[in-house]
Amino acid sequence: MAWVILVVAGLFEVGWAIGLKYTEGFTRVWPTIWTVLSMAVGLWLLGIAMKSLPVGTAYSVWVGVGAVGTVILGIVLFDDPVNVARLISVALIIAGIVGLKLATPA
Repeated sequence: MAWVILVVAGLFEVGWAIGLKYTEGFTRVWPTIWTVLSMAVGLWLLGIAMKSLPVGTAYSVWVGVGAVGTVILGIVLFDDPVNVARLISVALIIAGIVGLKLATPA
């Protein structure tokens, strides 16, 4: 269950990272509220996952899920660049997440 919570926490990290773009420097109220709530929920869920997962693994997976999701949504929502180097880099992050999952006793 800790792994599911950790992945959901990573999705909330994506929410706040993308939300930052929509806040326009924290000048827009509703995107700012969503962003702050996403930060709080993501950190809270990360803390719950860390009760049973090693800190290095939990934090790395949380950041990795957030990074991969943010890159993908950046491409879809904001026309961020797509090239082979970026896609290979994202694939390497995913490989690292999978490797940590396989190497960490549940």
